[in-house]
Amino acid sequence: MSDVWPTELRVSKDRHHLRVTFDNGASFDLPAEMLRVLSPSAEVQGHGPGQKVTVPGKRNVGIMSITPTGNYAVRIGFDDMHDTGIFTWSYLRELGEKGHELFAAYEAELKEKGLSRDPSGRPH
Repeated sequence: MSDVWPTELRVSKDRHHLRVTFDNGASFDLPAEMLRVLSPSAEVQGHGPGQKVTVPGKRNVGIMSITPTGNYAVRIGFDDMHDTGIFTWSYLRELGEKGHELFAAYEAELKEKGLSRDPSGRPH
C-alpha cells in the first residue's frame, strides 16, 4: 500500500507532461519523456539485476492514455506504443522528488553509449 494518494492526474494539452497532485499537497509536473525512459516495465528495467535498458530517441514522445490499475497505480500508454509500465503512486512521487537526478543519470548513460534523446537515437 502506498502512503501517498494522488488527488489529481492531468495530462497537458500537448500530451508531453503529466501533472500529479498528491493528498499531502505535493504536486509534480512529470515530462512524458522522463516517464517513458524511466518506465517501471520489464522492457526498460529488465527481468533482473544488470538488465536495465537505456532507451534512446524519446525526446518527443507523448502520453496517449492513463488507465487505472487497481487502487495503487496507473498504466501509462505512450504514442510510441509502449504501454506496459505500471506506475505506482509511490513511484510517481519518487519521479517527482528525484526525477531530475534520475533523468541526469539517464542522459549520462546515453552519452556513454553514444546515443541521443532525439528520435533518431543517434547524436548529431
